[in-house]
Amino acid sequence: MAVATGHRLGRDQVIWSFGPELEPVLEVEPGETVTFETNDCFTGQIRSEDDLVTEIDLSRINNATGPVAVRGAEPGDSLVAEILDVRPIEWGVATLIPGFGQLIDQVRSPVTRLFRVEDGLIRMNERVSFPARPMVGVVGVATDGEELSNGLAGRHGGNLDDHLHGKGAKIYFPVRRPGGMFAVGDMHASMGDGEICFTGVEIAGEVDIRFDLLEGKQATWPVTELADRWLPHATADSFEAALQLVSEEAARLLVDEHGFSVEDAFIFLSVACDAGVAQACKPAPQFGAIARFSIPKIDACPAPFAR
Repeated sequence: MAVATGHRLGRDQVIWSFGPELEPVLEVEPGETVTFETNDCFTGQIRSEDDLVTEIDLSRINNATGPVAVRGAEPGDSLVAEILDVRPIEWGVATLIPGFGQLIDQVRSPVTRLFRVEDGLIRMNERVSFPARPMVGVVGVATDGEELSNGLAGRHGGNLDDHLHGKGAKIYFPVRRPGGMFAVGDMHASMGDGEICFTGVEIAGEVDIRFDLLEGKQATWPVTELADRWLPHATADSFEAALQLVSEEAARLLVDEHGFSVEDAFIFLSVACDAGVAQACKPAPQFGAIARFSIPKIDACPAPFAR
């Protein structure tokens, strides 16, 4: 294990799955910042529109740089990862993958599209350009039992694919193993809610993360805090099941942390909050749906956890 001096991890220091036996490549104190160099989700195997996803090594998908241990993080705590910056390189790709996504029966696949990323804009072709929204898809910590591929999401995080996980997002991960064991990868220059073709603008880059701890409190799944709202997550095989789980999680946090009755939490979630989907690229074998609830920061519930 390296001693935390440079606070930088190269894109060759990666994991391919999150499990209970992760060993840290770096240990940091709460309050310290680490720059993670990340690969694109295809690990550089697709570099032009002539490169097709059917021709690559699918065992080299969605690696994550790390893991980093945060000193003092213990089961029952939350490891807090604050995304200070996300810096993609100048080009990325999106693909159509046979069998994946809601429109796959209506299109030719496989197909690869190359995007240029310059000056905050993404150029898809001569006609179509749109603002970049850099974010990270894979963010997670060690599990408490099962080993899960980085392509999957769960209570540990993993492939959450939430487009809100960009600069300024603060993510609370439930610590299940000492140190937490955080890793990050799968950057996108942009990704829409749902990610219905199964890719965003997949791209390499760098991510700056500042770590902290919240002792003695955690949610079941990762919870994200933004400037104006906070967002529990949940994942299940179907969006309906994921929505049920995230509704229960959001209500539990309102009741346990902020003194709502269950009835008032149910009504508040309906009249003031927004249920949504982070990823739901069905049909996709073995992949579920990731739901989130957007809860506004008001005096009655200004953060995920009461301090």
